[in-house]
Amino acid sequence: MKIAAAQIRSAPGDIEGNIERHVRLIERAASRGSAAVFFPEMSLTAYEPRMAEQLAMTEADARWDVLQALSDRHRMLIAVGAPYRGVQGPEIGMFIFRNRQARAVYSKQMLHADERPYFTPGTRILPLTLGADTLVPAICFESLQRETVLAAKQAGATVYVASVAKHSLGMQRAYPHYATVAREHAMVVIVSNGVGHADGFEMSGQSAAWGQDGALVCSAGNEDEALVVYDLATRSGSTFAPSAVIA
Repeated sequence: MKIAAAQIRSAPGDIEGNIERHVRLIERAASRGSAAVFFPEMSLTAYEPRMAEQLAMTEADARWDVLQALSDRHRMLIAVGAPYRGVQGPEIGMFIFRNRQARAVYSKQMLHADERPYFTPGTRILPLTLGADTLVPAICFESLQRETVLAAKQAGATVYVASVAKHSLGMQRAYPHYATVAREHAMVVIVSNGVGHADGFEMSGQSAAWGQDGALVCSAGNEDEALVVYDLATRSGSTFAPSAVIA
């Protein structure tokens, strides 16, 4: 069972263009035998909180149909980031597509201080079953918090998936944390970060996967789009450029 973290360069506010970029990476992940692929925080719009109100979407939006079709065709779990139009206002959402199942949305529960003027928090975790494994997603800031990690473990997580939007210093600080989470809680940790412009900073890539012993198994560079693929069966990982020839 393989899980992919997609490191993508999203254009701010360009939902249609970003969907095309997502499709390309999803197809590449499928060609590598991935059963699931996770994208960075707000990957479909880029991390631009000030644009969230105008760009917020619901799970019924027709623009999602192409991603649902890919999920059905490849029997793949696909998780992408976008502002979610919640009851109380926009939420930082992770839209989840599963083969011939109803769409689901996980919303970030713990917001950073500079996100609170633009978003309302989610209220529940969303464990995802993939074969014999339980994947629990977290989004950026909250993935670094002890409470979120403990809640994931209590929910039976064997894989902790963090979708983030971080600059270079943020990733430097996060790497030791994710290694510790993997080691102390015997969970595989997979992190998907973007590259390119975000809200006043440049995302640094460096998407990665850690094994249950806390060892870094594979990671991507800091400038280019990439796929980080972790194999749960063999406990091994690889990194691919989207243009890589199918082996």
